[in-house]
Order: sequence, then structure tokens, then C-alpha cells
Amino acid sequence: MSHASPSSEALLARLLDLHPKLIDLSLGRMTRLLAALGDPQDKAPPIVHIAGTNGKGSTLAFTRAILHAAGHQIHCYTSPHLVEFHERITLAGQPISEPQLADYLRRCEVANQGQDITFFEITTAAAFLAFAEHPADFLLLEVGLGGRLDATNVIDPLLSVITPVSYDHEDFLGADLAGIAAEKAGIIKAKRPVISAPQDSVVADVIEKTANLVNAPLARGGQDWQVGREHGRLVFQDQTGLLDLPEPNLVGFHQITNAGTAIAVARALHIEPEAIAAGLQNAEWPARLQHLPDGRLTARVRQRLPQAEVWLDGGHNQAAAQMLATWLQSQTSNRPLHMIIGLLASKAHDDFLAAFAARPELSARLIVHCVPISGNDNALPPQLLHQAARAQALHSFAHADMSSALNAIEAPDALILIAGSLYLAGEVLKANRKTA
Repeated sequence: MSHASPSSEALLARLLDLHPKLIDLSLGRMTRLLAALGDPQDKAPPIVHIAGTNGKGSTLAFTRAILHAAGHQIHCYTSPHLVEFHERITLAGQPISEPQLADYLRRCEVANQGQDITFFEITTAAAFLAFAEHPADFLLLEVGLGGRLDATNVIDPLLSVITPVSYDHEDFLGADLAGIAAEKAGIIKAKRPVISAPQDSVVADVIEKTANLVNAPLARGGQDWQVGREHGRLVFQDQTGLLDLPEPNLVGFHQITNAGTAIAVARALHIEPEAIAAGLQNAEWPARLQHLPDGRLTARVRQRLPQAEVWLDGGHNQAAAQMLATWLQSQTSNRPLHMIIGLLASKAHDDFLAAFAARPELSARLIVHCVPISGNDNALPPQLLHQAARAQALHSFAHADMSSALNAIEAPDALILIAGSLYLAGEVLKANRKTA
């Protein structure tokens, strides 16, 4: 009698048990496992490696859409996932199938022989196996955390990309901006081109010195290339010339920078302007100022509040909060603004809240609803988040769950922004699916 192979869910649960009790940040475990697997990272399609604090995913999404518009087959590796793990590994535009994922995870489990390894390391190894065994023109590879010692940093890239760098994951990367920048710049490889988004001067200096040290050609945002809005268009300029393009379809001023970074990548890859224009208009990236016009959760809101709008963002650090505050403040001045937030305890929630409290004209209009993140033991309790919001003079309430928060909103034309965590965003997207 044959036994069914374990599902990817069962395998992922087993792999979590291999996690070291103490994590020494190094690439030793990763290189050991990859060697046992035949070094699949060396057989992957040409790699665009993307690090940074904010905008990694959006820059990847724009780059993917541009390359797709140019007729290329694209693999992608991103993290974390929002609803299902399969989202992290896309093969030629489609999430990896369940049989494929289970097979690659099982092969990695066998090759690892029960040795200590982090969850991200062994699942990244599974991704490299998938990418090595499926042809494509490019692999867009997003760093998980930091850069220098990240599990993805075992490759020789076609080019490296560094999106805006700011404070995040201070427990791993430290609270010194130059030190954080050095970790991100750790993906820069000898003689491989580097595209950098516009950066704080401290960050820009670190990136430039790192690139010079290994003779890596560097294209610096704000210096070697510029991007901006003009008359409802996106204007990009570099040494090759000027591009007059449509505005990107991802919402928010910060997406101008992300789009510009992706265009700089496309220019380095000699992509035609027509494909760049099409990609800007077709990029998709869930939970980044995403409007939820329909779905089960939105329908429930609309039954009570017919003119309400629901928006979703997974941003969770200070820079993301400042972007969200800018966007909220730009909304129609007489519209009631409600923000539902849940944050992990590891995040700097005071800094996140301060971005909204620092704008009196916004905080006077904004009501904050603090919620838990279902099934996440690392989430900040709503009451603590509420107290922190009140301490910053924000109008705040604590709720037992998302439904209670939504039911507390009474304005029929409310603009509702749900934010603070990609885990919370995943919960919302799952609840908003058109079918259960």
C-alpha cells in the first residue's frame, strides 16, 4: 500500500523544527546545503538581485512587468508571502504548483540530513532548485533581510539593485544607518553593475565606496539618473536620454522612485521604451496602497457604509508610515479618515505612530483602530498599541478583532486604510477573497 507524499504545508512545518536555537548570521549553512544539492544557484537564469529597506517588492513588480512587456519569461523570488507560501516562488509568471513545491522541499530536507538550518535558508534552497530546473530569461531575486549575510547572497548576479535604505530590523542590522547601508551594499559583486535608488547621503556614501572597492559600475538615483512627475506624466532621464512615460499604476508618491529604479534596471538591460511604458501601467503588487473595490470583506463594509473605500498596505516601519501619512493627508479634506493597524511587537510602533501624530492637520481628522493579528504570537496586543497611540495624542480605540474595528466605523463615506503588517495584510486579503 503506497503512502501519499507529504504536502508542502507538512514539509514546511517539519523544516521549522530544524531552526537553530541560536542563529549565527553567516552563509555557512546555506553553502553547505546548496553544495549537497549540486549548487543549483549557479544554474539559475541571469539574476537581478534586489536589496533595500523599502520598495524592494514594488521595484521588483515594475521590473517584472517591464520585462514581461518586452516578451521575456521571468522567475521571481519574494518574501514574505501574503496568503500562501507558493506566492514566494513564481516560475514564468505563475506561483509554483503544490506538487513542485512539495518535491523541492522534500529534496532539500533529504539533502540537509537533519542539520541545523533556518526556515528561510532551506526554503530559499528549494527556490534555487526550482529556478535551476525551469528555463527563463531572468530571475528577479529579492533579499529576505539585510543583504551581506542573507541566504540569497550566494549568487553571481547579472546586476544588483538597492532600493531606499532606512531603519528596519534593528535587532539584526543595528540602529546605525551607515551600518545598515553596509549590510545592504553587501550584495554588490565585483565588476557587476549596481543600480541604486536615490538615498540619504550617509547611505549613498557607503554604497559608492563599496562599489568602487570592487570596480562595480554604479548608476546613482538623483545623480546618474533622475525621475519625476511632470504634467501627469513620468519623466526619466539618464545619460542615454529622456523618456516621457505614463504615470505608474501603483499608488503613492514613493512609487515614482520605485518606478524610476525599475526603469534604470530596464535601461541597463537594453529594454525598449514601449515595453517600459507598458510595464509601468501593468505592474501588480498586492498590499502596497492597494484599493480593495470588491470582495467579501469590502462587501460587508459597503452594506453598512455605501460610499466607503477600503485600502490596504503592508508597510510596517517609520519610512513606510511617513509615506502613508503623506498619502492620507492628500485625500479629500472633508472625508472621514479611519486607519486600522496591527503591528508586530518587534517593530518600532512608536516611530510608526509618530509619522501620523507629527502632522496636526492629519491627526485631527484621523481615527486609529488597533487590532490583533490573528494567529500571530509576535503581534503587539491592541491595548498596548492603543495606549501608545493615545500617548501621542492620536484619537484611538482598541478592538478584539478586525470585524469589531470595521463595525465601529460609522461614517458612510469613510476612507478606511488597513496597515502596519504584511501578516495583517495577508489576513485581510484572505478574508476578502470572492469565494471562501
